[in-house]
Amino acid sequence: MSAARPPRESVSRRWLLQATGAGVLAATAGVGVWARLSDDGARPSGPEGPGRPLTDPADQSFLQIIAHADDGLYFMNPDLEQSLRGGARSVTVCLTGGEADGRNVSARAHDPARVPPDRAAFARARANGLRAAHAAMVTGDPAARWDVAALSLLPGFEVEIQTLRDAPRNQLIFLGLVEARAVWQARARSLRGLWLGATGTLSTLRPAGTPVKRRFHYTRDQVVQTLVAVLDRSGPTVVRTLDPNAVHSPMRPPATADRDPRLAGLRYYDHQDHTASAYFAQAALAAYGGRGRPAIVENYLGYEDGELPHDLDLAAARRKARLLSVYGWADHRACGDPAGCGDRKVGGSALAGSSRNWTRSTRLRAPGSNAWLRPAADGRLAAFAVLGGWAYCWAETRPGSGSFGAPVPVGGAPLQGQIQVVRRPGGALQLFASRTVLPGRDAAHRRELLSAPQTGTTADGVPVFARWESLGAPDPDPVRSLETGFPAAVAGPDGTVHVFVRTWDGRVAHRGGPHGRHFSPWQRLEGPVSTLTSSPRIVDGLDACVDSEGLIHLAAPTVGTVQHWVSKEPGRLPRPAAATGLPQPGGPVSLVPVADGAVRAVFRRSVTAQVLIAERQRMIGAWRVSARCEAVGGYGRVAAAQIGSGDRMVLAARDDAGEVRMAMAQDGAGPWQRGRVAHSAAAGVAQDAVGRAVVAALGLDGRLYTARQTSVGQSVRFGGWRAQPGVPERAGGGPAVVGPVGGVGPT
Repeated sequence: MSAARPPRESVSRRWLLQATGAGVLAATAGVGVWARLSDDGARPSGPEGPGRPLTDPADQSFLQIIAHADDGLYFMNPDLEQSLRGGARSVTVCLTGGEADGRNVSARAHDPARVPPDRAAFARARANGLRAAHAAMVTGDPAARWDVAALSLLPGFEVEIQTLRDAPRNQLIFLGLVEARAVWQARARSLRGLWLGATGTLSTLRPAGTPVKRRFHYTRDQVVQTLVAVLDRSGPTVVRTLDPNAVHSPMRPPATADRDPRLAGLRYYDHQDHTASAYFAQAALAAYGGRGRPAIVENYLGYEDGELPHDLDLAAARRKARLLSVYGWADHRACGDPAGCGDRKVGGSALAGSSRNWTRSTRLRAPGSNAWLRPAADGRLAAFAVLGGWAYCWAETRPGSGSFGAPVPVGGAPLQGQIQVVRRPGGALQLFASRTVLPGRDAAHRRELLSAPQTGTTADGVPVFARWESLGAPDPDPVRSLETGFPAAVAGPDGTVHVFVRTWDGRVAHRGGPHGRHFSPWQRLEGPVSTLTSSPRIVDGLDACVDSEGLIHLAAPTVGTVQHWVSKEPGRLPRPAAATGLPQPGGPVSLVPVADGAVRAVFRRSVTAQVLIAERQRMIGAWRVSARCEAVGGYGRVAAAQIGSGDRMVLAARDDAGEVRMAMAQDGAGPWQRGRVAHSAAAGVAQDAVGRAVVAALGLDGRLYTARQTSVGQSVRFGGWRAQPGVPERAGGGPAVVGPVGGVGPT
């Protein structure tokens, strides 16, 4: 980030700059800052418990692409810390110098404007703070030494690379491009201006003491190719970026002296550098194409976190804040660098200052699917995931075997997030996903939904799908389409497939097609009208189900409660139901139909991250919280599915170590069972052909991991986790950025 949280966007630019953050600690003597900064005098550590993760750090590699030095600490933690602590290779690329106004001074200082600006020194201080925070996450010592050098990733250009001496698998790369120096005000001389073509080149700023010998001027393509070179160099299994699909604000952008019409546009709940950095990352991933191992891509919300309910518990937020205090030089440690040892605009204010709401939340743009593990027609389970922009399918070798074959590509590039799988009457599957089309000669920058129906199976039982078909977006305007959410879909008893998605204006839109074909035009559902007068109304994270009476239910989190729609008769579109009165959700909602027309909603409560189970009885029609699960921390969607024909369920959630917890639930929630699998997005849950509950997770090494009950029964525990054979291989020889409306991907 390059500016502090704008509370309801009314904060002044001075205060925005005060909360800027992240830098690097010089490799000289320092003090043990953890003892000073932690509430209990101990270093922050991960959750307690025996055992080691099943995934091997040697098989994992992480690449973070950020705009400003503190972006990963604010918006990607606790995930960033967990992967660094695990010992895997990690490379973080910071695109801008984050020089802001050049004043490295606390928001609490008297008249900070009196401090002389020095942008080169402030850029160095932020880099020093970032280095200290990364060293603390990896070694526990923020004063650990780094080796600093100039590196050529592109002929004729140099960047600064820093390598942690005691753990050289950890590196920081600084391009040093000039930042926008404004959150919303249009500037031609910025990452956004470079992306839009308002400027042909963007210059770098040399931080104080850098080994890079001179300034450089990058074209848009040169920034992309530099990131491609980093992808080649790091070979990531996981790529983390900021949010490419920021939600717009109703407020107008500030006036600007730059009149280039390409800079005109909406104001968003995020920093323009964040969004532009994500666009450059997407373009680099598309250009990376068929090279290397296909990676998981995770996009993290930025300033929008400050407009949404807190989704981390206080313990996780405190861990984030302590690392930000290291970055912010809150202990005033000596590091031997006259430029400064951290970013005083952040200082020790991450949990109590104007940026506190960012510290209290971590959200992925893709909310995760509650339906990526599903039984095929013959009962064998099939799992679907997106890696390198392509969909892949793992299928059980036979129904109930627990063994899956190697992943098979299903096409669709370049997809985002997780796959939503619908099982139509008769057992055929249909896939739904989202993709971004990058701007090109004959294509506007836009988002759209895609679908691929199953057409058969291979000789060994793997589902085969038709070409992916574009379903467009509810908002045909390309700019508005970029805010299209991720799909939730179900099949009615008559075979009609219904797909729902969050729209640009904070509502929900629908398309339906008989047997998953010939979809109707997009139409908005009835519901509370939102003009985003203060913040996003409907938050992405929808889910849909069909109850035992054939009625369609749809649920969506809002900034205050859970919104519910239900059809009045089988086959009809759902309409707004009575207010649920449920507590404020801290993330997506998962729906589960159970016996006698009842439906359950499973979600995390805001602020505490505790998993709640709410139930709506068919005859009563009102919702009530029926169970509160043991708190295990974590964030994101809780996967939930019915087991058997009664009211038994299986749950799976991310815990405060970034690993899987699973539990059975009936009248109440059973105890969580721990699974040592660090994973991406949401876990998957389903019932196998024998009747056992199955949990699946996409490991951070790109492998599929599964666990299942040892036998059928509500109180039966899950057996050990299995790493399924094979990792996804590149499915094509190059990028598939733009495709025809009628279909994309392989035939």
